[in-house]
Amino acid sequence: MITACITPSQELIGEESEIASENGRSIASVLTTEEEEEGETGVVETKREEPVGPATVLCDYTSYIFMFLSIATSNMVATSLARQNKDEVQHQISILLFIGLTCGVGMLLCTRFLGAWALTAFTGPKNVHIITAANTYVQIRSLAWPAMLVGWVAQSASLGMKDSWGPLKALAVASVVNGIGAIVLCTFLGYGIAGAAWATLVAQVIASCMMIETLNKKGYNAFALSVPSPSELLQVFMLAGPVFITMISKVAFYSLIVYFATSMGTHTVAAHQVMIQLFSMCAVFGEPLSQTAQSFMPELMYGVNRSLPKARSLLKSLLIFGVLSGLIMGSIGASIPLLFPKLFSPDPEVIGEMRKVLIPYFMSLCVTASVHSLEGTLLAGRDLKFLSLSMSGCFSLGALFLMSRFFMALRRLLSPDGILYSEDLTRHQMGKLKAV
Repeated sequence: MITACITPSQELIGEESEIASENGRSIASVLTTEEEEEGETGVVETKREEPVGPATVLCDYTSYIFMFLSIATSNMVATSLARQNKDEVQHQISILLFIGLTCGVGMLLCTRFLGAWALTAFTGPKNVHIITAANTYVQIRSLAWPAMLVGWVAQSASLGMKDSWGPLKALAVASVVNGIGAIVLCTFLGYGIAGAAWATLVAQVIASCMMIETLNKKGYNAFALSVPSPSELLQVFMLAGPVFITMISKVAFYSLIVYFATSMGTHTVAAHQVMIQLFSMCAVFGEPLSQTAQSFMPELMYGVNRSLPKARSLLKSLLIFGVLSGLIMGSIGASIPLLFPKLFSPDPEVIGEMRKVLIPYFMSLCVTASVHSLEGTLLAGRDLKFLSLSMSGCFSLGALFLMSRFFMALRRLLSPDGILYSEDLTRHQMGKLKAV
């Protein structure tokens, strides 16, 4: 939807009269233009797609850094429920909602004052022409930061309670609102990239409200915010710190990919944008496996009815689902640019760039779902030190990023000292830091 909504009103190209009629086209035709008649196939649309990459990095990829809030929430809620302590669950939710709101307001202010500077530094001097359009998108999306992070905490709390219907309904409504809003604002009203941003903003706010309402219906007060004490803040940071390092490694890796693709020319960045969007759509099917592990594993590891054999059996089931899901999504994700590349671009240079990466692209999709199940189990067992160190190490391996994550996580879980075989419950508990 984003790429379909970039219009000449963003002053990327001056031929307004020729291109204005293209505003409502979908991503399937994002690289197609009227210039075909003049022998310049795909040039205009390729340029119109350029602001999407940097703007996406600053909005969506940056938000991934705050996934530590979601992971910490679901982990803490699931562990407290396994101990059958409802009052502790309410207190943890109140603290995390306050932290989420504070981080959201901070990101709103940072984006408002530093957004243009960050885009300029990221895109470089050769892409100054896309700053205006990208900054318009980023500034509108920044208004949703507080609501988005609060919604993430509420959603993760529901998932930690093994409730997937509430988040599913919120996601469905948000997707419909986003889709319809983008079509109306971009196609009929001609707002361009700003219309896409406003549609996403409204969808995120609605989803957050629905998640808060779902949490209230479960008997918890999602409007009760508690300022954490220093000891409580330390406890959250001791859980979130390693997760934060993990997310920083992931964001840095994918941001570098976008950075280098942007610096390699118009055709490369256009092909990258298509492939990364396809990868994101296919990879998301592995996320439920991670969330399942984080929701069900704490009860089997720390709960009243603790059972490590059942935990190992659950991991085996998750890995089987992960392998099957990876093969299916890898085949689908690789076959689309291989067999139907003109759905995205008629430009032979863009198609050639897309096909160059099909083999590592397929391998990455195959292991992604399994990696999610393994890392979700490590998070549930709070083996966070290993997870953060392994992720930092994998970051330096570049192209072997996903394969390294898979083998290191699997080896850790299957080792005699792993969380699924060790009877020592104190090894991975968070203790207070002592001054040296």
